[in-house]
Amino acid sequence: MTRATSTAALAATAGVLPVYIALPGRTLLLVAGMPGAGKSTLLGGLPDGPGLAVLDSETHRSALRRALGRLPYAWYRPLVHLVHRLAVLAAAVSSTPTVVVHLPATDDRTRAVVARLAAATSRTAHLLWLHVDAADARQGQCERGRVVPETSFAGHAERAASTTAELLDRRPPGWSSVTVLDRASASGGLRLDAAAAGASRMTSDGRRLAVVTGTSARHDDAPVERASMRPK
Repeated sequence: MTRATSTAALAATAGVLPVYIALPGRTLLLVAGMPGAGKSTLLGGLPDGPGLAVLDSETHRSALRRALGRLPYAWYRPLVHLVHRLAVLAAAVSSTPTVVVHLPATDDRTRAVVARLAAATSRTAHLLWLHVDAADARQGQCERGRVVPETSFAGHAERAASTTAELLDRRPPGWSSVTVLDRASASGGLRLDAAAAGASRMTSDGRRLAVVTGTSARHDDAPVERASMRPK
C-alpha cells in the first residue's frame, strides 16, 4: 500500500474529505507553514500523476543523509537548502504544468520571491498556508525526529502567527489564490485538479476555514453547498 493510498484509507475511515485546489494551466503551488506544521505529511499523501512535480526538501535531506552517513544534520543543512532551492528553480523553468513547492516561507520575503519566480516562468502562483499552534508544530518536529533549534523556531513561530493574520486579512500581491488550513482541515489530505476552472477549499464538515480570493478575504463558517463538494 502506497503512502497516498494509506492516507486516503485513513481519511475515509475517519469520514474526512480531502481539500481540493484547482490549478489549471501552468501553475506553481507553494505549501508553506512553520516547521512541524505537517507540510511533508500533506504532500506525502498526494497521488502521483502526469504533469506534476512535487518538491519536498525531505527528498534531498534523505539522499544526503545516505551519502554522508552519520554526519550531524546541522553540518549539511545549508547544503540541503541549496539543493532544494536549485531543484525548485529547475522545476519552475521546466515544461511540467504543475509544480508544488514545500518551504516554511514564514517570512513574507521568501513568499514574495516564490511568487516572482512563478511570474518569471509564466506560472500562476497559488499559496496554501498550514496554520498550527507552536506547541503542535514542536510536537510534530519531535515525532519526525528533527527538531529546529530553539532560537530559529521562536522566529518561525512569531512570523507564522503574523502570517496567518495577514493572509486572513488580505491576499498578498502576486498570488492568484491563497488558502489557509488548520491541521484538522488538512487531515483528509490534498487533491489537485489541473482541469478545473475554480477551486473548492473546504473542511471535512463542509465548511470553509479561510479563503482569500480576488481582492477580499473571508473567514467563512457558513456551510458550503453540497453540490460544490467533489467526490473522493
